[in-house]
Amino acid sequence: MPNALANMMLLIWPLVSLLLFLRLPLERAILWCFIGGYLVLPPLAEFDLPLVPDMDKFTIPSVVAFGLCVWLLRKPVPLWPRHPLARALTILFVLCVIPTVMTNKDPVLFQVLEGAGPIIFLTDMLPGLRWRDLGSVIINQIIVLMPFLLARRYLSCEAGQKELLLALCLAGLAYSIPSLFEIRLSPQLNIWIYGFFQHDFGQMMRQGGFRPIVFLPHALWLAFFIFSSIVAAVALARAAQERERTKFALASVYLFGVLYLCKSLASLAYGLSIVPVVALAPARWQMRLAMVIAVIAVTYPMLRNQGLIPTDAILAQAEAISTERAQSLGYRFHNEAMMLERAAEKPWFGWGGWGRNLVRDMETGRIISVPDGRWIITFGAFGWLGYIAEMGMLTLPIFLLAWEMRRHRGHAFSPYATPIALILAATLADMLLNDTLIPITWLCAGSVLGYAERLRNPDVFRSKRSLFDRQQAIRTSEQAPGPRSVL
Repeated sequence: MPNALANMMLLIWPLVSLLLFLRLPLERAILWCFIGGYLVLPPLAEFDLPLVPDMDKFTIPSVVAFGLCVWLLRKPVPLWPRHPLARALTILFVLCVIPTVMTNKDPVLFQVLEGAGPIIFLTDMLPGLRWRDLGSVIINQIIVLMPFLLARRYLSCEAGQKELLLALCLAGLAYSIPSLFEIRLSPQLNIWIYGFFQHDFGQMMRQGGFRPIVFLPHALWLAFFIFSSIVAAVALARAAQERERTKFALASVYLFGVLYLCKSLASLAYGLSIVPVVALAPARWQMRLAMVIAVIAVTYPMLRNQGLIPTDAILAQAEAISTERAQSLGYRFHNEAMMLERAAEKPWFGWGGWGRNLVRDMETGRIISVPDGRWIITFGAFGWLGYIAEMGMLTLPIFLLAWEMRRHRGHAFSPYATPIALILAATLADMLLNDTLIPITWLCAGSVLGYAERLRNPDVFRSKRSLFDRQQAIRTSEQAPGPRSVL
């Protein structure tokens, strides 16, 4: 169980965020509120408040950052994207939970055997969803969208995207220190600081050593964050001048070594396939790769639901690489099959949350399915409607950016937009295996969508200069020769 320090960290994060927003430019404050909260706050610890979603390391930074931006600094955050399809998906994402709640008012009952005789009786294990649950779920959907909306407005210009990649790079370098400590001495930091271990310790042992986890929910999440930091460092190196380029190049090499030591085959594969493209390929080829990955991520659940994915052949290929990895993948496929069978009973609107979408032993009520992939969790909880809304919100920015870049051939594009799109695409692919949808993912999606909208409507944000833009202009004017002007 989390100790007092864990709960105190959640309580003081709004104060930490307030200091960030008062001392840093707006874009930078938004980024460090989310990234710092994700890396430092305790996992699993939460405050269970009535009528609202649980407040944890994901929801607290979202609410605090949005609130400080809107109510403290009086900065506008448009709630509706300009593209009609993006606007429709936003409405669907928020309201798709209504039919889910309306079709799940009945309790989930289990047959429980008592004693050695054939006595069978029914017991109410999971209550039906109620109107108060509807409000809580809608509020949760709105909170999930807050980083998306903030990034669309304030992290979608070239300067904001550079800040996003720089924050990922610096955070990865800083987090590599406790990661290397746990690789050498075993994952202990969360136990020492927050008083508990957040996962199965056996899963942290791999290839005769340890995988780091620090304060994240799983070692796979940490490895993927290091991968994102590598992409950020390589993108910054490619766009930088000679001296800065060397620094970022060395940082990317160092982070790649850390990624290798994390012992995560999936994240290492992302690094080997995506990082060279970011380093060497032109922007149009980077977008083509992002679209290919996004198409695979979107179509896999549909094909898997129809039984068209050759799981046996995939497992055979995995067996040739590593028996241990093949067993892990087979375990995921087995759980996917169980949960797909459960989801098929309510395919359009799903079972709702609170464990109703999980497979249980009908005699004991014990959960026997372990959902790993984000897609199967969303599909089981909210059905096809919820899956289309969530995946549509995350994949549409990639395709819109590719379309706008094609329309504006010859235009000078942001060198940071396509690397962010590739990080987003890699996250979509990883969500097939893991529940790695985090606020940083929504930051990337909002940044890509906002940049695509800027290409489509160049005059949208021209008259709305942010604090960061003004400070950059002031620095430029101070460094320029001649009389200084105050903006």
